[in-house]
Amino acid sequence: MVRRKGELSSADVSREWPHQVAILAKVSVGPGYKITHDFCDGLSLCPRGHSFKRDTEWWNVFCFAEREHAEKFKERFGGEWFDPGMIWER
Repeated sequence: MVRRKGELSSADVSREWPHQVAILAKVSVGPGYKITHDFCDGLSLCPRGHSFKRDTEWWNVFCFAEREHAEKFKERFGGEWFDPGMIWER
């Protein structure tokens, strides 16, 4: 994988924003994009997230530096905790 200079690596994200919440992609695309990102204004959200596919559905992962912020996001959007190590196990 090629990475641009200054771009955050997956390891950087996992180290600096360890509290990660996965939500169904359909919740955070289209009109949901603005809703989820407006909610995160002022929270410790990482500028880079990622996504994965489980069975037939895509999920977006939002990464936070502070657990309290991740918990608020999880409650608001019905997410689930995401372990960054699990993506490599599949």
